[in-house]
Amino acid sequence: MALEFKDASFDEDVLKSETPVLVDFWAPWCGPCRMLAPTVDAISEEYEGKVKVGKVNTDENPQIATQHQINSIPTLMIFKGGEVVERLVGALPKEKITEKLDTHL
Repeated sequence: MALEFKDASFDEDVLKSETPVLVDFWAPWCGPCRMLAPTVDAISEEYEGKVKVGKVNTDENPQIATQHQINSIPTLMIFKGGEVVERLVGALPKEKITEKLDTHL
């Protein structure tokens, strides 16, 4: 199951993580976001121990969304060493997401 990242702990949970982090920026009212949720959860289980996977509810955590210029959701971002190394927009197939993740392991 994917973690939940919040404004208050984002730096600690994501930017200071020693492992790569996949962050799903979403909102409850977003249909494509809800379609992508099971995929993100599956990736979370599949990559357990290798990649930290979590979600940011953009309605509840506007500071993070603004800071990372999230203009449309769902947006997936891969962080490594505190930096954004990949940005994927839209409800993409699992294979496309894992392909990008694998290049950063």
